[in-house]
Amino acid sequence: MPQDTHVTAPVTAPTPQAPPRPRTPLPASVLAVVGLALSVAAGIVVDGPTQWGLLPIGLYALLALLGMDIMVATVVAIASALLILMPAPAAAANILGESVGDQITMIGLIIVLGAGLAEVLRATGVAGQIVRAVMRVAGDRSRAAVTFGMMISCLILVAALGTLAGALAIAAPLLLPIAARMGFTRSATASTLFIGGCAGLALAPFAGSNIAIMDAAEVGYLQYVLYGAGPLAVLSLVLGLVVVPWMQRRTERDGDDFYSDDMFTDDGSSESAHSVRATAVFAVALLASVVYATVTSAGTAFPLLALPVLAMVTGFAGGLTPTETAEHIYRGAATLVNIFLMFWLLAVLFNAVNLIDPFTVVIESYGASLQDMGPFPFAVAISLLGWVGVPGATAAQVVLLDKLFGDIATSVGVGASTWVVVLLFASKADTYGPFPNANQFGALGLAQSTSLRNMLITGWCLLVPATVMYAVIMFVETR
Repeated sequence: MPQDTHVTAPVTAPTPQAPPRPRTPLPASVLAVVGLALSVAAGIVVDGPTQWGLLPIGLYALLALLGMDIMVATVVAIASALLILMPAPAAAANILGESVGDQITMIGLIIVLGAGLAEVLRATGVAGQIVRAVMRVAGDRSRAAVTFGMMISCLILVAALGTLAGALAIAAPLLLPIAARMGFTRSATASTLFIGGCAGLALAPFAGSNIAIMDAAEVGYLQYVLYGAGPLAVLSLVLGLVVVPWMQRRTERDGDDFYSDDMFTDDGSSESAHSVRATAVFAVALLASVVYATVTSAGTAFPLLALPVLAMVTGFAGGLTPTETAEHIYRGAATLVNIFLMFWLLAVLFNAVNLIDPFTVVIESYGASLQDMGPFPFAVAISLLGWVGVPGATAAQVVLLDKLFGDIATSVGVGASTWVVVLLFASKADTYGPFPNANQFGALGLAQSTSLRNMLITGWCLLVPATVMYAVIMFVETR
C-alpha cells in the first residue's frame, strides 16, 4: 500500500518530546529559602497551635504565582508545614500514610477514573456523537454560546450530584471535545469548568455544607437560594461570559496551551450502530447515576463506583470486549497518574496544617471582641474569619462557626437571611481564593491544564465581585 505522508503523519509521527522543564525563577527560589527558614524558626520557638500555620499555605500560593513548578511548590509547602510542626519521624510517616485515604486524595483518584471514562467515550465514538449533538444546539459560530452552554452543563451536573470533582469528572469527557473543536485553550476551558461547577455547588440542595447552612440558619432551600446561592450562581454565569473570553485572549498566544489536533478526532466509527447504541446506553446510565446520587444524597465517594461502571457499560454497548474496555480505561487513567500524586501531596499539606491548628488560634484571638460590634460589622467579621478557615471547607466549618458565633449573631441582631450569607461566604469564598485549593486543582486536572496562576486569577475575578455583592446584601439586610 503506497504511503502518503500527509495521510499517515498523524498516526506514524513519533511522539513529540516534552518541552524542557522551565527553570525556577530566582524570586521564587529566594522566597522558598526564606519561607523554609521562617518555618524552622517558628518550629523551634512556638509549641502548640499557632498562626504560623498559615505560612505554608501563603507560601504555596506565592510560589505558584511566581512561576515555580506546581509539584515543587507543593513539596516546599509541605516541608514548611512539617518544619513548623516538627513531628517525630513516625508521626510524619503517619501523616503521609493517612493522607492516602484523605478526601482530597480521593478527588485525585476521581479525576484519574474520569480520564479512563474519557478514553472509553472516545474509543466507542460516544464523544463524537455528543459533540455533534451539543454543537447543533449551541452552534459553532459563537464562542459565547458554547461557553454559556458548557457552564450550564457543569452547573446542572454539579448541583444534581452535590460534589464538584465527581460531577466535573463526568462532564469533562463530554465538554473537552467541544472546547477542542472550538479552539479553546486549556486555561480557558479550566476557567469554564470551574466557574460553572462552583455555581452548581452553591446551588446543590444535597451538598453537606449547604445542608449545614440551612440547618444553622433555620431556613428552607428556597430562602437559601434567594439570599445566598442564587445571587452567586447568577453572578458567576454573567462574569463567566467575560472572564472566559478574556482568559482565552490572555493564553491563546501560547501555542502549548491548546489541545492537540488529534486528541478528539472522529475516525468515522461515531456513525456506526455500535456508537449510536453506546451513546444511548451511556445517556441512560448517566441519568440513572445522577438520579440515584440525588435521591440517596451520595457524596464524593459515589463517583469512585459510578465512573468505572459508566465506562464498562458504555464499552460493552460500543462493541468492546471486557478486556478491551479495561485496556482503554487503563490507558486513559495512566495519562493523569501525576494528578493523583499531586492530590496526595496536597492532602499531606492540608493535614499537616490542620495539626498546627492556626484557625483555632485566629478565632480565639479575635472572637471575644466581636460581641461589641453592630450586626453589619459582626457579619463581615465572621465572614472573613470563615474565609481564612480550612481550604475546601465543608459542613464541619459551618457547624463550628454557628456553634461559636450563632448565639452572638442573634444577640447583636443578625437575621436568618444575613446568617445564610455569612455562612455561605465563610464556607465557599476560599474555593475562589486567594490560596490554591482542591477544587481549583480539580478543574485544572480535568481540563488537562497546568497553569495554577491562571486558575488563581479566575478565582480572584469571581471573588472580588462576589465579596462586594455579599457585602451590599448584608448591609441592606442589617439596616
